[in-house]
Amino acid sequence: MCLRKRNGYRPPDLLHAEIYTGPVEAERGGEGMGGGHTETSALSGTGGGRAITTTHNSQRPNACCFCWCCCCSCLWNEEEPRKRPKSKRTSQDTKMETIPNCEPFTEPSVEEMRLWSQSFDKLMRNPAGRNVFREFLRTEYSEENMLFWLACEDLKQEINKGAVEEKARSIYEDYISILSPKEVSLDARVREVINKKIQEPTPHTFEDAQLQIYTLMHRDSYPRFLSSSIYKSMLHGGSRTSSES
Repeated sequence: MCLRKRNGYRPPDLLHAEIYTGPVEAERGGEGMGGGHTETSALSGTGGGRAITTTHNSQRPNACCFCWCCCCSCLWNEEEPRKRPKSKRTSQDTKMETIPNCEPFTEPSVEEMRLWSQSFDKLMRNPAGRNVFREFLRTEYSEENMLFWLACEDLKQEINKGAVEEKARSIYEDYISILSPKEVSLDARVREVINKKIQEPTPHTFEDAQLQIYTLMHRDSYPRFLSSSIYKSMLHGGSRTSSES
């Protein structure tokens, strides 16, 4: 073994070798977009020519402050990734414009509320029943069906031609137009009939559509209403009140 190596001797050219950890200048060459830069320097030692290759990455953060080597990076000094601003969630459930006040009605008796379960017609003929059923439809996001039915009933009572035309077009825009958030579900045949009748509207322009929505509420929503907590709580609450009195 060489005496110099055994005594811990190191060639002077390696004692003060500088390791570059700063930013790499663009003009030094060999660097592309997002790539690294390689610098090779030849050092002449006693044992012949020797080359040290140092690779710097322009995207790599500077070396750690607490060690002189370039094998680690300051994770604590890295900037936190920018958080994307949360986009405002567009609710698919568009808030529908609703009639502010329900129909005027007197407090229903237990007998009246029990009649609601006998047939859908008895429920819809009762103002209190319609209001309670409407509240239930609101929980199922289908209140527009009741609103459309009530608007058609109101149109049937109108006799003034100007008022009929105004109300008919308002109903069309609110419940028939595909651009309306309160559009009711109608088949193509009924829509075609409405598009013809709306040219010269009458109090009965929406009769076919009203019947279709009435049937939809009867078959689809009415059974769920009878088993809902809204109806049961009213029925049981009324029963307790009548028994206490």
